[in-house]
Amino acid sequence: MKTGEKVSTGKQGTPVDWHALRQRLEKARGAIEHAWTPSSAETRRVLMARAQALGRVPEAAESAGEHIDVVAFVLAHERYAVETRYIREVAPLENLTPLPCTPAFVLGIVNLRGEILSVIDIKKFFELPEQGLTDLNKIIVLQSGDMLFGILADAIAGVRRIPATAIQPSLPTLTGIREAYLLGVTPERLVILDAERLLTDENIVVQEQV
Repeated sequence: MKTGEKVSTGKQGTPVDWHALRQRLEKARGAIEHAWTPSSAETRRVLMARAQALGRVPEAAESAGEHIDVVAFVLAHERYAVETRYIREVAPLENLTPLPCTPAFVLGIVNLRGEILSVIDIKKFFELPEQGLTDLNKIIVLQSGDMLFGILADAIAGVRRIPATAIQPSLPTLTGIREAYLLGVTPERLVILDAERLLTDENIVVQEQV
């Protein structure tokens, strides 16, 4: 059938102009495509919105990473915490052997599976007043490089993830704890110790000879 040819169809034999019909279909399709095509201004708006959304992804990921994981513990009714990355293990305090000619904060040494560790009482190291009875049944083993020692704990309160925004500077009521050894304090008054500062402090290394 040639273009423009009219063919009678239907019961009444009404002729159909196929050429005109195709033109109407092409026109209708063009109108539909035009209706779904955004303007240049709309295209810029959509692209800008997408760029802003993509830019917020790293920012959100960075904010999600602003936290520290700590092990919280109790000592003489006070709550402390140390970052997990400096903790090698937590072990029961057994067979503590006192050492003569050492500072008061060095309570002694323990044999932990064949390894000799010194045990530190952080409250005495900070020269804090003793508060209440203490069980001293745990040691938290801190390690950084070659430096290794244990700190006392009455009980382990668990592992916590603390947002960086929740860590506040040292409170005025926490007198006696030297600011250099603190990362900060949470609103729940959990004192977060600076384990790296403790592990690199020459004052903790015992130089005296028996």
